[in-house]
Amino acid sequence: MKLSQFKFYLPEELIAKNPPHNRDESRLMVLNRKKQTIEHKKFTDILDYFDDGDVFVINNTKVFPARLYGEKEKTGARIEVFLLRELNRDSLLWDVLVDPARKIRIGNKLYFGENEELVAEVIDNTTSRGRTLRFLYDGPYSEFRETLQRLGETPLPKIHQRDVTAEDEDRYQTIYAKHEGAVAAPTAGFHFSRELMKRLELKGIDFAEITLHAGLGNFRDIEVEDLTKHKMDSEEMYIEEVQAEKINKAKENKRKVCAIGTTTMKAMETAVSITGKVKPYGGWTNKFIFPPYDFQVADAMITNFHLPMSSVLMLVAAFTDFDLLMKAYKIAVEEKYQFFTYGDAMLII
Repeated sequence: MKLSQFKFYLPEELIAKNPPHNRDESRLMVLNRKKQTIEHKKFTDILDYFDDGDVFVINNTKVFPARLYGEKEKTGARIEVFLLRELNRDSLLWDVLVDPARKIRIGNKLYFGENEELVAEVIDNTTSRGRTLRFLYDGPYSEFRETLQRLGETPLPKIHQRDVTAEDEDRYQTIYAKHEGAVAAPTAGFHFSRELMKRLELKGIDFAEITLHAGLGNFRDIEVEDLTKHKMDSEEMYIEEVQAEKINKAKENKRKVCAIGTTTMKAMETAVSITGKVKPYGGWTNKFIFPPYDFQVADAMITNFHLPMSSVLMLVAAFTDFDLLMKAYKIAVEEKYQFFTYGDAMLII
């Protein structure tokens, strides 16, 4: 398939600016792949589609406050630094993006915080925007991380075109977030409130947890028309044996396995063996899923409405059926569904 096939018209006003008042009150579009039907529901209606023994697989990654604002030495120019990942804990080396990139050279120092609490030195130019920074910090590592937490800002995607609020600190995070490391949120999980999870548990639905630290590669523009030539950024992921067992047991018992979000789906497909079993996993994945693709694990999926020509849209199209999904997206635009981070949800069965 080609990149241009995933182009569709999305009016700017349909990109949700803010989260809904309550997590579980968004709209839900339900796509039935076998019947080729499209239904309009509300998110709490997912209770009607699952039964005792079914398993929801959730991504328990926690979003890190990855956006920092600093000043360049001498000029005082304001520089945005986006922390992508820690390269070396002992020497406080980080892989980062800087903006504006043209102002930053190797050897430049950047100062963060009102009293220059943090200082970083640019030690490498890896790409046009990417850099390697070494933080210069004398105290213990735990204090360094606390300082980053305090000075950092929730990495809300810039497409929202607004300042980050205290509400975002809570809502740009799932209620089951545990293991810090993501710089992009697994947004399909935003729709789950504590009350709804309790209701699902009472119905006998089990939750299996995986960890995939979502990165900015999920938002990065794909620059090749031939999708086989696109390379995804690597993301760190973990699946513990007890969680893999929950998924495999559900499969053995002919119960449904529902992936909550594209990151969860990617993790399961990375860790699946040729026999169709999910194996324990610890490492990295750069798996790029686009049609046609033969999924091994999930029977159902909950996801948000994605942006045109995005890698996550391609994964959903591979799971759904390209024509059905594109028809659903056309209807979603007509029916004014909300898209992206804080938007509405889709259930694919």
